[in-house]
Amino acid sequence: MRKPQIDYAAVFHALPGMVALLTPDLVYADANEDFLRLAGRSREQLMGRYIFDVFPEHPDEPAAAGMRETRASMLRVVATGERDTMALLRYDIEDRERPGRWLEHYWSPVNAPVLGPDGDVVLIVHRVEEVTELIHARGGPGNDRSARVLEAELYTRARELQELNERLRRTQARDREVALALQAAMLPAPTPVGHHRAAVRYRPAVGALNVCGDWYDLVDLPGDRIAVAVGDVVGHGLEAAGVMGQLRSALSAAARVADGPARALEALGLYARHVDGAESTTVVKVYIDWATHTLTYSSAGHPPPALLHHDGTMTFLDRATDPPLGARPEHVLRPEASTAFTEGATLVLYTDGLIERRYEDIDAGLDRLAGSLVRHGQAAPEALADALLADLLPNTGNTDDTALVIIRL
Repeated sequence: MRKPQIDYAAVFHALPGMVALLTPDLVYADANEDFLRLAGRSREQLMGRYIFDVFPEHPDEPAAAGMRETRASMLRVVATGERDTMALLRYDIEDRERPGRWLEHYWSPVNAPVLGPDGDVVLIVHRVEEVTELIHARGGPGNDRSARVLEAELYTRARELQELNERLRRTQARDREVALALQAAMLPAPTPVGHHRAAVRYRPAVGALNVCGDWYDLVDLPGDRIAVAVGDVVGHGLEAAGVMGQLRSALSAAARVADGPARALEALGLYARHVDGAESTTVVKVYIDWATHTLTYSSAGHPPPALLHHDGTMTFLDRATDPPLGARPEHVLRPEASTAFTEGATLVLYTDGLIERRYEDIDAGLDRLAGSLVRHGQAAPEALADALLADLLPNTGNTDDTALVIIRL
């Protein structure tokens, strides 16, 4: 059977109920027929105009705060890319036929984003249901006093809920800023690694407090050597940030005195037993020795580092993988493996936010990483880091933290 051709513009204009499209600057881009009819405005009066120039707030009803709350909801959609359902709202409209006369209106609005290919909000879908007649019918003549009192109580509670939600959003925004500042303090820009080029990236997850679970670290060692690590603490937010800071500092110190990456991870594992929230943390540690052109590595349950060879082939360093920190009840020596590299190869360490997707086998993510590395492998580390993030992170925003370290060997 032939698939019917759908005229989505016609569908939009025929939608039942009031629906308008606005730009992120809150300028009308389109409106359906019900919106024009029920709002009492022509298409020419709306298109290309700022919403609150078309519908200014009643100058004598500042307590209603309809403009402030509607603007805040729409800008929240632009900032977060998420739908925002508003509480019952009073927003009076000036009578077109009698300027200066304002008609009382009650609305139930919902604002939703339309995302572009890059994940940014390109339009706001503004759907409103007018409930003025319902409010008046329940409180009008012929209805008992208790019904009118109940209606007033419901309206009051809706306004209180709106204000409570707004306070909660402000609190979450402050907490997120604190968590991001803490993450920035704990993950400073890496120190230079001699004449070798390196790039690091950290991308916090989208959402209120989904930050600070992942970390990276680069440590200078005697001789022409460095130790590089990435790790992932279970959980998000300020608590995970605190655990991350402790583990990163402990591993950084252990790397300077331990005889190889496996011994450093063993020391970290013993320390993690006494840190609440450190259980099941994954981490991989790689020692790079430019004098011998050797990589020595050990992994505690972490996705394998990738080694892109100078000839364009790629290898995952997966021959020394053990369970995450705290997964065993007793202390066990961790495995360690070594591999040679040639000058011009590229080492890539990352956390699972770069490759893992829900309902998908991890091998699919590893294949995506391998393909992207082969395509962009000749780029300098900074450009390669940006290319990997663009290829592998979803357009709608990553749902898990992502740390990435790239070193040109």
